[in-house]
Amino acid sequence: MKSNSITLNQYSNWIVITLREVAWAPLSVFSVYLFCLIIGLYDLYPNLDIPTHILGGIAITYFYRTAIRNSQVLLGEIPFLVQVLFAFTATGTTIIFWEFAENIVDFVFHTHNVFGLFDTLKDMFDGLLGALVITLFYRRR
Repeated sequence: MKSNSITLNQYSNWIVITLREVAWAPLSVFSVYLFCLIIGLYDLYPNLDIPTHILGGIAITYFYRTAIRNSQVLLGEIPFLVQVLFAFTATGTTIIFWEFAENIVDFVFHTHNVFGLFDTLKDMFDGLLGALVITLFYRRR
C-alpha cells in the first residue's frame, strides 16, 4: 500500500530545486539594499527606498510563485487563482515582518532607518505595488 505522505527527501528536493531556481531574486535585492545602506545612499537619496521596496515586492512574489508552482509535484495541481492569491498574501506577510525587523533594528541599534508610521506604511504600499505588478504580468508555465 502506497503512502500519501510526503517524504523528507521529496520535501528537501522541493526546497533545493526552488532555491536554485529563484533564490537569486530576493538575495539580489537584499544585497543591493545592504550595499546602499552601508555606503549611505539612503541618507543621500531618501527616495531610493521606493524602488528598493518595489523590487523587493517583485522579487519575493516571484520567489513564492515559483515555490508554489514547484510544490505541485508534491501536492498535486493547485488552481492558478489559488497560486496567485497565496503568493500575494505570503508577500504581504513577508512585507509586514520586514517592516517589523526594520523597526526592531532601529530600536535595538539606535539607528534611524525608519522615519515614522507614514514611512512604514509607504514602504509596505511600495512592496505590495511590486507584488501586484508581477502578479499582473506573471504568466503560467
